[in-house]
Amino acid sequence: MYFYGKRVLFLGAHPDDIELGCGALLHHLLPHSEVLCVTLSDNQKNPLLQNLVEEHFASMDTLGVPRDRVVLETFTTRYFPTARQEILEYLLRLRRDFKPQIVFTHTLQDIHQDHNVVTQEALRAYRGMTVLGFDVVRSSHGFFPHFLVEVTEQDVEAKINALMCYKTYRDKYYFQPELLRATMVRHGALAERTYAEGFDILRIVSQYGMPAEAN
Repeated sequence: MYFYGKRVLFLGAHPDDIELGCGALLHHLLPHSEVLCVTLSDNQKNPLLQNLVEEHFASMDTLGVPRDRVVLETFTTRYFPTARQEILEYLLRLRRDFKPQIVFTHTLQDIHQDHNVVTQEALRAYRGMTVLGFDVVRSSHGFFPHFLVEVTEQDVEAKINALMCYKTYRDKYYFQPELLRATMVRHGALAERTYAEGFDILRIVSQYGMPAEAN
């Protein structure tokens, strides 16, 4: 599996999902791949979450993602199941415009209704391409990573620092640096590396040709 030189789409339901699920890998890939980060809900219907938009952009900036590579949409949180067709059509437009070669989105082991819809519609929209599922620990049930990607100490620190931009969630257990680091240590242990991020395999599509020939 080669990521370098690829167009990689990171797809999340809510602000923080991408960073929690694969922020270290995202940081690692930025110098080497064409990246687009798309979050489908800005959570602005909840008056307690009014700072999330600013925090999300600050988080992505901390990871090094250029502002024009960050998209924040306005689908209504917790109502994704009623907007399946609109979400599918949106993802198909992304496919046409960005032409991703690899897609990261929520694991199918995620029981949050919005996360689950995003994954199911992504599998429909991105037939014929590799789709990998990341874990958001607070809403997963039975997740186990079968695809492990080594990340560096610098990637780990960037992920933790990015998530510290979410002042709204500072008291949430899944934002604690100790848990974030421990998860990457655990995935690293599974890969016999110091640190790794883990994903489940929703679909892998291979192709002929040597790495240097990859598009």
